[in-house]
Amino acid sequence: MSDPKPAGEMKRVEVEIFGEVYRLRTEDPDGLAKLVRMVDSTMKTIAQNTRSFAGSRIAVLAALKIAEDYQQLKRDYDELLQLLDENK
Repeated sequence: MSDPKPAGEMKRVEVEIFGEVYRLRTEDPDGLAKLVRMVDSTMKTIAQNTRSFAGSRIAVLAALKIAEDYQQLKRDYDELLQLLDENK
């Protein structure tokens, strides 16, 4: 059995999501930057498509959209695994 991967060095980063600045710690600043862009983009899209200016409401709707996308990807992945398993 291999040893667990040691924790990397935590770096402090400052990010902006939907006009709000957050100071976060991460082992992977580049990975976090990708997530930040996805969340910020989703929130901006939702804000354009709704008449709400409430940041918390837009954040909840964005979280639901991201969760829905994740769920669909998981279903697609599970279906692919099942198809691969059937072809063995």
